[in-house]
Amino acid sequence: MKSEFVATIKIRSINPYVLVSAARASTIKSGWRKPMPVLVRVNGRPDHPWRTNMMPVGSGGFYLYLHGDIRRVSQASVGDRVRIEIKFDASYRNGPQHSMPIWFRRGLMANARAKKNWLALTPSRKKEVLRYFSRLKSPAARDRNLAGALHVLSGAAGRFMGRAWADGS
Repeated sequence: MKSEFVATIKIRSINPYVLVSAARASTIKSGWRKPMPVLVRVNGRPDHPWRTNMMPVGSGGFYLYLHGDIRRVSQASVGDRVRIEIKFDASYRNGPQHSMPIWFRRGLMANARAKKNWLALTPSRKKEVLRYFSRLKSPAARDRNLAGALHVLSGAAGRFMGRAWADGS
């Protein structure tokens, strides 16, 4: 079922979002407690709804984080009142959507600890890393990111993809 409402875009840390109440979330998909796959439009844009996951708040409500691309196309900013359209995405497939690049696969095969820690990562973290890798263009960027990924997956403390890693996760 589709839900439409007006809300103000707020910011949490650095992430713009709209809060979806527990009552509204239950009209989208009753009883859902984990990240909820949805199709979203803001101010009637984009023409084809944006796929994303709403993240649980803990009270039955959800954060609907608004990616920069959807804010740009809908001409919406933090503090704006916007019209939101949300529909449960029944066609969602969880887990990594991007294939593992051969250069990353080779790096994991050469490093047993990194491979073990990669296999132990949650599907959402693997998906995030593989999506990031799919956007790398230059060989220098691939080499730099392969070194960073193997460093943190090997158990060393460090930062990779904008977050702190320790003990391989």
